[in-house]
Amino acid sequence: MKKIIFLLPLLALVSCYDAEHNCKDFKNGKFKFEFDVNGVKKTTVFERKDGIEIETFEGKTDTSTVRWVSDCEYVLQKKHPKNMAEEKAISMKILTTSKNSYTFEFGMVGSDQKQRGTVVKLD
Repeated sequence: MKKIIFLLPLLALVSCYDAEHNCKDFKNGKFKFEFDVNGVKKTTVFERKDGIEIETFEGKTDTSTVRWVSDCEYVLQKKHPKNMAEEKAISMKILTTSKNSYTFEFGMVGSDQKQRGTVVKLD
């Protein structure tokens, strides 16, 4: 019985743990996102500043507007979409942060399908 009484405060402290959310640290800067496509590692590098995100992937550069919905959520919209799929906005939600990276969830606005990834801040 004494062990249970001792464990209750410890359990309360652990259950109050909340993932780190220093999203403001990642609103601007240069970043790298690595992901797998059919077993092949791909890398995209992007820079976000003042509501604009410039992404370079496989030698091609694209620009999107960034609209922050909250400190940890934003919507990306391509400035010059080349097809119907690129016209759709992408919802981004930062789930956790660390000193130089964040884990996020993303998907087309209005879609229930979401994917996750981790971004590393380069500067």
